[in-house]
Amino acid sequence: MRVIANAAAAAGFVAAAALAAPAAAGTLDTVKQRGKLVCGVSQGLMGFSARDGKEQWSGFDVDFCRAIAAAIFDDPAKVEFVPLSAAERFEALKSGKVDVLSRNSTWTLGREVDHGIVFTAVNYYDGQGFLVPKARAIGSALEMNGMKVCVQAGTTSEVNLRDFSDANGMTLETVVVSSPEEAVRTYSEGGCTAISSDVSQLHAERLALENPSDHSVLPDIISKEPLAPAVRSDDMVWFTIVKWVSFAMLNAEELGVSSTRIDEALRSSKPDVRRLVGTEGGFGEKLGLTNDWVVRIVRAVGNYGEVYERNVGLGSKLGIPRGINQLWSLGGIQYAPPLR
Repeated sequence: MRVIANAAAAAGFVAAAALAAPAAAGTLDTVKQRGKLVCGVSQGLMGFSARDGKEQWSGFDVDFCRAIAAAIFDDPAKVEFVPLSAAERFEALKSGKVDVLSRNSTWTLGREVDHGIVFTAVNYYDGQGFLVPKARAIGSALEMNGMKVCVQAGTTSEVNLRDFSDANGMTLETVVVSSPEEAVRTYSEGGCTAISSDVSQLHAERLALENPSDHSVLPDIISKEPLAPAVRSDDMVWFTIVKWVSFAMLNAEELGVSSTRIDEALRSSKPDVRRLVGTEGGFGEKLGLTNDWVVRIVRAVGNYGEVYERNVGLGSKLGIPRGINQLWSLGGIQYAPPLR
């Protein structure tokens, strides 16, 4: 009986250890063997992930994928971008069609438990708003009773809009569309009299209209939309890498380490800068990367602030102020754990 009890205890220990251990199928190894990262992005959203006439991708979410590729390969070009609709994005990640989803997606509990995925780190704090014609002279979303509102299928916008309408005793007719492009087209043709989505997306959709100055984004924000990259929940090693790519870019901005000052940072005697650039600490090797992994990222795409300003900030066509996406030390809420 004692032998049986010991065997059972040993089996239980092994089972517990198996549950506690990272998944055996390592995404990092798969990516390295393949020679490129496969990244899920939107089908086309200005400032976040869009293709030009030469099929070249650019945007905030695109640059994050390039940062991961730079950390792994020292080459930001080693990425295959897979455009995904809102309805198919999570299944594409869960099934292994993509290694990471960087597609202006809101972090929610339901999405994690329903799809077997985990969000890594919030890289853009957003909220749902409304785009309306200036000719309607609407100053608040509470004045929209009876209007037809375009929302994209498979997004949190559908549920948020219903909650907003019910909470305020309003009647809003929902017009469900499949993509931002369809939302703009339907709105332009009079199929809906407003578009409701994340405010960042509304700024992009406004610029896609024939006369952008004839339309405005209302000041009302009706939801919290923390946008974050996502990975499968069965690989903690990969989750840690993707998460810390975000954190490293924020820490680089906070420490003043930019693409134009990276060589200066490599000569720094400051302990926090030395740990960031890998001249001490050895954190890159512990992640399965090289110790200069952050240097690779910053040289290739820049720190968080550089990526923000280039794609969606005041230096871009969208011209969105940093607002709450400013560093915590400058009045925003972007905050990364220390690399130490």
